[in-house]
Amino acid sequence: METVARDPQLWRMAKARAKFKSHAVTYLLGNALLWGIWFVSGSHSYGRNFLPWPVWPTLFWGIGLAIQGLTTYGFTGRNNWSEREYERLLRDKQAGRL
Repeated sequence: METVARDPQLWRMAKARAKFKSHAVTYLLGNALLWGIWFVSGSHSYGRNFLPWPVWPTLFWGIGLAIQGLTTYGFTGRNNWSEREYERLLRDKQAGRL
């Protein structure tokens, strides 16, 4: 079998995206299980005026997953800033300004 030369940056991005998708599936299945346990246990039928307990893991786990998604797909800008700065420095160097 022939080995294919991979672009290291694209390979790193592909692994990060696959990891995020795996975590998203785990989040959905895990929360479905938690909400199912809550529903089957009958806690919802007591008529209390407070939030059901699965709200908390769903909320905080969801925040963590959202942060991972933002960093994975580059919406936070941290990686983009580095790339832009590198490209600017490279242009300056090629133009003889450095």
